[in-house]
Amino acid sequence: MADSSAHIPALGTLLTAMVTPFTKDGAVDYDQAAELATKLVDDGCDGLVVTGTTGETSTLTDEENLGMFRAVKEAVGGRAAIIAGTGTNDTAHSVHLSQQAAALGVDGLLLVTPYYNKPSQAGVRAHFEAVASAVDVPVMLYDIPGRSSIPIEPDTMIRLAQHPNIVAVKDAKADFVAATRVMAETDLLFYSGDDGLTLPWMALGAVGLVGVTTHVATRRFRELIDAVNANDLGTARKINFELQPVVRATMTRVQGAVAAKQILKWQGVLPNSIVRLPLVEPDEAEIEIIRGDLAEAGLVYS
Repeated sequence: MADSSAHIPALGTLLTAMVTPFTKDGAVDYDQAAELATKLVDDGCDGLVVTGTTGETSTLTDEENLGMFRAVKEAVGGRAAIIAGTGTNDTAHSVHLSQQAAALGVDGLLLVTPYYNKPSQAGVRAHFEAVASAVDVPVMLYDIPGRSSIPIEPDTMIRLAQHPNIVAVKDAKADFVAATRVMAETDLLFYSGDDGLTLPWMALGAVGLVGVTTHVATRRFRELIDAVNANDLGTARKINFELQPVVRATMTRVQGAVAAKQILKWQGVLPNSIVRLPLVEPDEAEIEIIRGDLAEAGLVYS
């Protein structure tokens, strides 16, 4: 079997974009976050993204974001890379939060394309460069036009790769042709930002996954990534097929954080499935559909 250690970058290969647990009264539950982080790492994650989209960063205060970074770092720092979600659509705010996160000793930053403002590609590049230049930690760009309304174009990404702190991309637009060009012309590390596309992304040259379904099927995703790195395509393909109903349950029926929290509650990992408005918990019809998807994968919860 091939030595998979050669494929492990500093930011890891299996990263879960963690949910942010809440108490019954809606406060951030830092103790529960630490327990969840520990479980994820015990089950195979070598990286965690804290307060990204799935962490409901849009409805957290800066103090809550920093509290989550601190809690997760104290729980698993040294065992997994801690990537802080500090990107917003306000460059000055992103710089401030990124500097605060860096001061806490996180291992990297996840910076999403500025959303809503719809800047030009020159503005996108200037935004990322301003934040990356304000810190001395690795930066992972997050390319998700479905949420930001604009992509990071290949020419922009190629120029951004010249910045010494910009080292990786979480790709959630699945433009394999564009990504191939960027991979060929830069040293940027690509991560699948679509759970169900992990295998094709890694076949193309990506190093791993930043996922949500990885909350509920951590060990199987670890096995999938390890199989690809061991050049065992048959095993990787088999696991990929088995994971499809779980991905469908987690990523397609309701918003990812909503589904992940619901399933984690069924698994006994979280005590509740509370989310903050404007997110709401799934209704009974949605719950039954999610249960049906999971049952296809042999996952039945009472």
